[in-house]
Amino acid sequence: MRVCGGKAEVMSMDVRVGDWIQTYTARQFWPCDPRAEEIYIEDIAHSLALQCRFTGHCTDFYSVAEHSVRVSAILDPGIALWGLLHDASEAYLTDLSRPLKRGSPLGPIYRAIEWRLMRVICERFGLPESMPPDVHDADNRLLMTEKRDLMRAHGSIPKWAETATPLLDVIVPWKWKIAESAFLRRFYELTAAAKI
Repeated sequence: MRVCGGKAEVMSMDVRVGDWIQTYTARQFWPCDPRAEEIYIEDIAHSLALQCRFTGHCTDFYSVAEHSVRVSAILDPGIALWGLLHDASEAYLTDLSRPLKRGSPLGPIYRAIEWRLMRVICERFGLPESMPPDVHDADNRLLMTEKRDLMRAHGSIPKWAETATPLLDVIVPWKWKIAESAFLRRFYELTAAAKI
């Protein structure tokens, strides 16, 4: 039995849960029934390179792929691959903004689907299932850096709830093809070192 979106379905080995999407590499992928052997780094890199952070409300196009490369770059080598792939589920699900994840009825359902997919991504790339705390911290440092460099300031906007020290370097966003290449280059650099 598999559960997706709160519904339990009894399935045979031939039946998949939910519907499928076509990926960049022209494969079928079932977001509610993910399998490690169906996850390809090329699909992840391409999709994340074309997805904009902040649901597109930043001053310039800034991809999730670039964000992921930057998170990875500030982490120790032993967990840098986790940092690179921390948003990999978004390649198959897209993302919900933090307010929707945290404060709407959709949040728990989305988080359950996202967590199941992230466990399969971890299996595929030989990562521990639990995100290391340093990855979460690096993600928040990037968030604060991105806020400073890519979001419009306005006096009537309250202070963001997340607090972390921004990085010193200023972000100048890459074009999406550069972000895709950088993501793949970083992946192969890290997996060659880990022999994945």
